[in-house]
Amino acid sequence: MRLFGRKNADQEARRAGEAVAGFWAWWHETRARLDGLMAAGDDKGLQEVLGPAVAAIHPDLVWDVVPGGEAAHALVVTAAGDAELRPLAHRWAAAAPPSDLLWEFHPSRRASPRALELTLPVDGYDIALGAFKLGLRMPPNQPRVDVTAYHPLFGELEADTRMDATLLALDHLLGEDDVARWVGEITPATFEPIDAVAAAHLPAVVADVASGYADDDWVRLEGRTGSGAALAAVARHPLRPVDRPLLDQHVAVTLPYRHRDGDGLPADASLAALRDVEERVTALLDARPDAALTVQLSAEGQSVLHVYADSTGDAADRVKELVAGWPEGRARVDVTADPAWTAIAPFLT
Repeated sequence: MRLFGRKNADQEARRAGEAVAGFWAWWHETRARLDGLMAAGDDKGLQEVLGPAVAAIHPDLVWDVVPGGEAAHALVVTAAGDAELRPLAHRWAAAAPPSDLLWEFHPSRRASPRALELTLPVDGYDIALGAFKLGLRMPPNQPRVDVTAYHPLFGELEADTRMDATLLALDHLLGEDDVARWVGEITPATFEPIDAVAAAHLPAVVADVASGYADDDWVRLEGRTGSGAALAAVARHPLRPVDRPLLDQHVAVTLPYRHRDGDGLPADASLAALRDVEERVTALLDARPDAALTVQLSAEGQSVLHVYADSTGDAADRVKELVAGWPEGRARVDVTADPAWTAIAPFLT
């Protein structure tokens, strides 16, 4: 059995680790200067000093300094909704020094306790968050809330600016991670929806939806491949990268099977062998926080286990060892960097 793609995945992880380590080395050297800039209220100086340091980790990361929860200030370095960058932001926060009286660190925007009192400066306009009205839809049997957002100023704004303002408002109301976790379709509107409610109601509606999905579950799915062959899958539900932000490595285990039913799906001894492997992989990964089995699908004589893992750990090697004795053909393990979980995009909630 061969382990494919591991070298490139390791290189990606190493580069990210070096960038994060470089930032925190810079932070310790520059901390006194940053404290002075904050004490002086020098926002321009802070931008000139902190901006390039964050950009050196990745130019598309977004940063902000806001009031802290426990400390005086919170430095937020966020992927701003970019699933490809979310693991990097969380690695940055995981490597941060302990919080103290002055600084704490967060990899995503948190909900603002006084969100409805905020005014958001967007494209030269002051958008009062408390003036938002929201149309809310809860699709049946789906862990999400679709949001239509209206603000009295939206008629004067371009479409992109309306969306930017809406996303900022949702981040302040719910926190960035819960927006990714529970909000589905987002539609800025220039007319108030007929059944709109005040923005203040959104957190309670989301909490009600979330209460029905407190634990991981598994769902069984059936479909067809591109060639029309039968396909059977088992997937976690809900299944969202934001719930496991450090799992940025895709480990695809492909197991050929010999015994098939009339639709080409595993049967008899092959079905029993696949269930045994799935149970052993699940037991292995459930015992560790740095990897998870997400989807298992079978079609046309092959079964594929989709595992996501922390690229700084050894989960790929452990899975490889576990399937090395597969009795029905040559097992293949492909390892790639996939922080947005694109390999299982059709199964994402």
